[in-house]
Amino acid sequence: MVPAAFDYRAPTTLDEALMLLREHGDDAKVMAGGQSLIPLLKLRFASPALVVDIGRVPGLSGIESDDATLRIGTRTRHVDLERDTSLDRVCPILREAARQISDPLVRNLGTVGGSLCHADPAGDWGSVMLALDAEFVARSFSGERTIAGGDFFQGPFSTALRPDEILTEIRIPRAGAARRSGGTYLKLERKVGDFATVGVAVQVQLTDGTVDTAGIGLTAVGPSNLKARSAEQALSGREPSTDAIAEAARLAAEAAQPNDDVRGSAAYKKDVVRVFVQRGLAGALAQATARG
Repeated sequence: MVPAAFDYRAPTTLDEALMLLREHGDDAKVMAGGQSLIPLLKLRFASPALVVDIGRVPGLSGIESDDATLRIGTRTRHVDLERDTSLDRVCPILREAARQISDPLVRNLGTVGGSLCHADPAGDWGSVMLALDAEFVARSFSGERTIAGGDFFQGPFSTALRPDEILTEIRIPRAGAARRSGGTYLKLERKVGDFATVGVAVQVQLTDGTVDTAGIGLTAVGPSNLKARSAEQALSGREPSTDAIAEAARLAAEAAQPNDDVRGSAAYKKDVVRVFVQRGLAGALAQATARG
């Protein structure tokens, strides 16, 4: 199929892009790498009157880090995270997840921000950002606001962004000097490049051998990427014993809301969540301990 007719603009400044969104509202769609929007246009699942291509807007890509925060520009490509070896020290889960996204073509062209704004429940970055307690910076012509990761995903292909806003940056808090952190992303797929059957993102921070904080994000087992809050709370403040990990895995499986489909039954997917959370926690804890 071919898309319905639409106007196309490629602004060269952020203000110009925001002005276009203010003028056109719901009739406009933002495009970054195009790996999410273009298929929707071809299938006519989306038929905007105007496509605003932000690919020429400067200042929206790159990875920066200080002692407190890791910042990722919305137009940063998946492959940029995949190749950034400094992330092995700062936040290893990002490189691990980037390597598992779709195929090389998508990773070379697709952007982190575009994927997050697409809000596919089977998207990988949403679960990773939920596990990392990331914040999302949105800009409109009238100003800037920060959206907590847990509030960003509203449902299937739906986010808290307003029609006149552009996601400009993702902010990830870093562990303090007294904390040791580790994280991992596990993904079950039928073949390389397929949508996830189940994905689990796990991030932990240790202080003196005790779990200070834990983050668990779930992929493809609900109407959006899910944050397994009860499982996280079950680990917080506890020693990471076998029983504590098993309890967290059980609670994460209970938080999952999968459907029966060609990839497996709901019961099967819940059990994969349980097993993956156990494995992910074990791996993340080992990583955090080794970094001490």
